[in-house]
Amino acid sequence: MKLKLINTVSILNFVLGGLTVGLLATAGCTSASTPAPIAATPAPTASRSPAAVAQSPTPARPQPTSQSAALPKVLVIATGGTIAGVQAAPGTLGPYRAGTKSVNEIVDSVPEVARFATIETEQFSNVASPAIMPSHWIGLAKRINQVFRERPDVAGVVVTHGTDRLEETAFFLYLTVKSDKPVVVVGAQRPATGISPDGPINLLSAVRTAAAPQSRGMGVMVVMDDRILSARENRKLYPRNGGFSTGEMGMLGVVAGGGPEFFFAPVRKHGAQTEFDITNIETLPKVDLTFSYPGGDGYRVGPDTKGLVVSTTGFSPSERDSFTEIRRKGIVLVQAFPSGENVASTLRGGLPPGTGGEGRGPGASGPPAPPAVSVQHLLPAKCRILLMLALTKTQDPKEIQRYFNEY
Repeated sequence: MKLKLINTVSILNFVLGGLTVGLLATAGCTSASTPAPIAATPAPTASRSPAAVAQSPTPARPQPTSQSAALPKVLVIATGGTIAGVQAAPGTLGPYRAGTKSVNEIVDSVPEVARFATIETEQFSNVASPAIMPSHWIGLAKRINQVFRERPDVAGVVVTHGTDRLEETAFFLYLTVKSDKPVVVVGAQRPATGISPDGPINLLSAVRTAAAPQSRGMGVMVVMDDRILSARENRKLYPRNGGFSTGEMGMLGVVAGGGPEFFFAPVRKHGAQTEFDITNIETLPKVDLTFSYPGGDGYRVGPDTKGLVVSTTGFSPSERDSFTEIRRKGIVLVQAFPSGENVASTLRGGLPPGTGGEGRGPGASGPPAPPAVSVQHLLPAKCRILLMLALTKTQDPKEIQRYFNEY
């Protein structure tokens, strides 16, 4: 009886096994004649080396469509910097070389920009920003002015830039771009190949700001970390995300989910109001920058120096004598507060503006000196830029004081 039961089970297993084989065969025939809707799992491949990742082809840029044809046009001009930086070992915390990726590679890495603007690109330079010189400022400003003059279809310009010298370039453009169309300068604190790079989101926010109609008349702006900063007030506080600020004033707005939102506007002259025309300028007057400090005895200017900016909270007697003598030589002297936060018209302990020989140390003698120029809420490095441009128009300290009051 037990044997019969076992035989019966064996027969059933044999029959069921045959049915299973038949069904599998039928399924195999069906899959051979009709493609499956899901692709087959590919065979495992060896993991790519960092070098292979770095050399992967750049994704194709989205082609214009009827919808993108109606979008505002934004020109992206690249100068280099960390936003174009590449590591020897991508995806690590290792060192990188700034100014390596091209402008097209940078833009193509953020396909989302195609939702907000039709992008055109231009490679102005590709260097780390400490290599940016006043000659680059002049060339870049001339190029942007030419674009706005000859291309009315361009809604705005984005300039990608290294962060070490970003604030200086942005302020020069603020003073020399003679248009109310938006110019946005943007950078990154992490290289393009680094872990969680900030360049892509910064670029997207910059493009959205440059394309927005409400950005007109706001002057040149810096967009970093979704904050919209006036180029006059922005400064780099530290080399990490969130490292750009404007001090107590100068943050114009933010880039939110719906686009740029402005809460403040600059009141000093800029854009179409500017008096500085660099059309026929190739070089800028030489202006030095120095610090006042305890135990200091002043500064020795070179034969080609036309102006001097002194970062100071107050002069020692020796410094006052030295800087008064410099003014007597016809060199325009600007005294600026180190933090750029001063809003008083005269620095305590400095050289009173609009005076002659006053403010000298005991026993000083000689003819009256031209007045020193005072500054309100402007970093010493930016005072140097404004003085360089002012000296292209005049060497009269009183007229230069007007420029500092109005710009």
